[in-house]
Amino acid sequence: MLALLALGLVIPAAAGPRDAPPPFRLPFADQPGPDTWLLAQGYGNTTFAYRARSSTYYAGQGIHFGVDFDAACGTPVLAIGDGLVVAVDNPYHGAGPHNVIIDHPNGYGSLYGHLRQRSSLKIGDPVRAGDVIGLVGDPDLTCASRPHLHLEVRSAPRHDRAYNPIPLINADWERIALAGGVPHAFQIDARQPERWTSLADQPAIEFGENLLNNYAQTWPPDW
Repeated sequence: MLALLALGLVIPAAAGPRDAPPPFRLPFADQPGPDTWLLAQGYGNTTFAYRARSSTYYAGQGIHFGVDFDAACGTPVLAIGDGLVVAVDNPYHGAGPHNVIIDHPNGYGSLYGHLRQRSSLKIGDPVRAGDVIGLVGDPDLTCASRPHLHLEVRSAPRHDRAYNPIPLINADWERIALAGGVPHAFQIDARQPERWTSLADQPAIEFGENLLNNYAQTWPPDW
């Protein structure tokens, strides 16, 4: 447990017999590992996002509003659930150079960003969980600097609210977090030090609303 706390990961208690499992699957066919994919940055008030809260992440209330998975360029990206394609390369949602948005019948939408090339899917196409919807790319268009998949879960159909994908994806997040070997640090509010400290407990956000994390005192120190 101490090792998990150091990673910023607290696993919720096992679901009871009447609790529904998370509705989505992982966006990759292979298991995590150095030769497949790794968790790079979680959703939420990560230290990286906090330090760019007034610039890169301002529109998302100052937090990282998706999950980043490190993977080699060309790695197939899978749909996390059944649904309909509602956008391909939508410039208003960012995560270039290419992206796909799928709306799901449960009221969520999923966005797959930093794809290598324009997806062959078209608006209105039905997809099933596990279908290939694109390939991992690099936001710098090099396939050498930082290739990764940026995955978001949003409200549908408006896509104006983002949710933490971690509790919504049925996966062994303990193993995934440990596989990367990199601590997933979240910025701590000194006035509420137990809030938003793990991969699983990060808040939903509304795009365009005020910052959630303009803290007077924080840890790690805000240089």
